[in-house]
Amino acid sequence: MRLPAAKWSRRVAGPLACLILCAGSAALAADFPEDATLRLEATPMKGSKRVPILQIDTKNKAAFDLWCTHVPAQFVLVGDTVTILLGTPTPQQCDTERMDADEDLLASLMAVSSWSRQGDVVTFEGERPLRFRISTN
Repeated sequence: MRLPAAKWSRRVAGPLACLILCAGSAALAADFPEDATLRLEATPMKGSKRVPILQIDTKNKAAFDLWCTHVPAQFVLVGDTVTILLGTPTPQQCDTERMDADEDLLASLMAVSSWSRQGDVVTFEGERPLRFRISTN
């Protein structure tokens, strides 16, 4: 029994659209940097050259070195959607300004819901965009 062209196209269109979307999501996730160091696009605080960095390994495990706190993390990626799972922070002895900046940055990281990449810049979107530049050295 042959299906009329209209019915055939409806039966194929749904699964085909799903296949295209899934392939697009996989390609997008493939662009997520792995085994890379990213630096937050921020001005160093007074008296320091340090800016927060993100070290990502090949298994989407990562670590943030903030203004004065080290935080292990994991990334869960589905297409352009990302969830950042933060571990227990290890604070260093710092001044109040740096500790307050860390708390603010941690809150922003917990609010991240999506990501995008343009060249060597990865942007995490949430309460406010956080732009990280992939280190090339």
